[in-house]
Amino acid sequence: MPGSVLLGRALARAGVGDVAAWDGTPTNGGLLLLRTDHVYDAALVGGLARSPGVLLCRPEDGRPVAAHLPAGTAAAPIAEALKAGRAPGDAAFAELRSVAPAALTDSYDRALRKRGNPYLLRLGLETRRAVEWEMFGGSYKGVTDAVTKHVWPRPAFHVVRACAALGITPNQVTLVSLMLVFLALWLFAEGAFLTGLLAAWVMTFLDTVDGKLARVTLTSTPFGNVFDHAIDLIHPPFWWLAWILGLQAVSMPLAEPVTVGVIVFGGYVLQRLQEGLFLALFGMEIHVWRRFDSLFRLVIARRNPNLVLLTLGTLIGRPDVGMLAVAAWTIFGCIEQVVVTVQAGLARRRAPLRSWLEQ
Repeated sequence: MPGSVLLGRALARAGVGDVAAWDGTPTNGGLLLLRTDHVYDAALVGGLARSPGVLLCRPEDGRPVAAHLPAGTAAAPIAEALKAGRAPGDAAFAELRSVAPAALTDSYDRALRKRGNPYLLRLGLETRRAVEWEMFGGSYKGVTDAVTKHVWPRPAFHVVRACAALGITPNQVTLVSLMLVFLALWLFAEGAFLTGLLAAWVMTFLDTVDGKLARVTLTSTPFGNVFDHAIDLIHPPFWWLAWILGLQAVSMPLAEPVTVGVIVFGGYVLQRLQEGLFLALFGMEIHVWRRFDSLFRLVIARRNPNLVLLTLGTLIGRPDVGMLAVAAWTIFGCIEQVVVTVQAGLARRRAPLRSWLEQ
């Protein structure tokens, strides 16, 4: 999409509704001026909108690209200086304070659970692909499972790019994911494990795509957020129960199917409750407290790591062993989170808790 369209969406999110190309019309109120041959992180646009008297400069060479003019400031000279790409020392910028992108936003993004500076990128034919990759990387969560973090990024980049070009919305991708949830559930219950795993893995891939598509195109909505997260939250334990049922369908029943079912279903629910308790007690997610906790999130007994165990078990002809491995790993995960919660309680007695990503 044109950079101006994306910029317009970012400005709308920042509460700026009156957006138009600069035509020199005088204004009595404050004014934002931004070059549209650059791509701005949405958080950066929000920070600029909250900071009157600021001149935003590119980090690589210090050239000004945007400004927030307080009410009463003569806009025309500053607009011309921005268009001409003059240095921050130019007389037109004398009343403004020059800042780099990092000065307008927090280095720690709580929503995406990662540290990093907001992007501000020059957009041109020669930089387009690099800009797209930077935007995509900026939409990725920093603390997540190993498959999402290390396997999906490259293919997801190309699919997100294609979806954006074709006008496919994030909610449409999420709807396909929901259909695959039910398809995998049915296939697992029938004992068609390989086919079910294929549907399940495609679903997890699309679960990566829809969120990234929403963030890079700035088309996320409250409904879409609830729609996506509700699916993610609810379906995994039902997959595990369907798998146990499917083992009976292929004459490979577990010795204690009810016990294993209680462990995998109840353990999943317990883990989620533990995470909610940690957030309520300490004001942060359990997986961002220490570096170890973030590393353990790569393999914790959640959907994708469990699917890895089930896939390995199926490939060696023992889907029953795969489910037993999921049960054992779920027990270990619950115990690990109890230990972390107790450790956090003891640590808070000595000093307030802070995420390692904020330090």
